[in-house]
Amino acid sequence: MNKVLTSGLEDYLEVISNYLKKYNKVRAIDIAKELNVSRASVSEALKRLADKNLINYGRYGAISITGEGEKAAAAIIEKHTLLQKFFKDILGLEEQESAENACKIEHVISENVLERLNQFVKFNEKNPEFLKNFHNYMK
Repeated sequence: MNKVLTSGLEDYLEVISNYLKKYNKVRAIDIAKELNVSRASVSEALKRLADKNLINYGRYGAISITGEGEKAAAAIIEKHTLLQKFFKDILGLEEQESAENACKIEHVISENVLERLNQFVKFNEKNPEFLKNFHNYMK
């Protein structure tokens, strides 16, 4: 069984995980609204995620996430969070623009680049003068 996720399936898994954390339940209609897609698209994506053993999904039943799905979702969310933090805190972008760009880039960024961004963010947390000088330079 192929565990590789398309960017679209990653988005679905991220929404499912976030909804379950926030509301303890998620319905197909919630996912459709969040991603601005049709119910038919949601149904197809849920079937594909279930086939990959990332979620449990019955035709009329509740949607739940498997242990493997939780791990995959956590990795996606971690990637998104790091990118958004970089855009907002380092580059000084607004929250909305940071979130939109993180969502786009999280699907294509290599692990090597992600790790280097992570190290850069950590460096800046330990060296606030560097970031202050950078922000002054950007003005």
